[in-house]
Amino acid sequence: MSRTDRKRPWLAAILAVVSPGLGHVYLREWLRAVLWFGLLLGSTLVLVPESVLTVDTVSLESIMAASREITARNQLAMTAIVVLSGADAYWMASQGNRRAAAAEGARCPYCGKDLDEDLEFCHWCTTRLAPPAESNGADRDPVAPDDGSDA
Repeated sequence: MSRTDRKRPWLAAILAVVSPGLGHVYLREWLRAVLWFGLLLGSTLVLVPESVLTVDTVSLESIMAASREITARNQLAMTAIVVLSGADAYWMASQGNRRAAAAEGARCPYCGKDLDEDLEFCHWCTTRLAPPAESNGADRDPVAPDDGSDA
């Protein structure tokens, strides 16, 4: 995943708050998008009175009158669905970005900044990234063992 393919968690959260499922569409999480939208639609049909859903004229007064008919408990439940959808979209985007960065190996696991692939340490925080290669003698010149004889 390149830098341009990374998703913005706050944008996903804002889209999901505007309409549950929309943030997941942005993340290309199709099943989650359908589930969140279905949850919102189903809870609206169950929790909102039918008199509110059948408004003849759309005006500010009719919307305010219809909103007063919805109980506080039902409003709280609907708000919880919207907020949880936003939190889930934010979490999904953040986790996806972390997995992509870890797979690329392009970021320091300690400070999170971009790494230089040629270095074995982070040039930002100077943390060693890979353990030093242990020398097993293969890289030294072969030397005959000293057996004590002068041959």
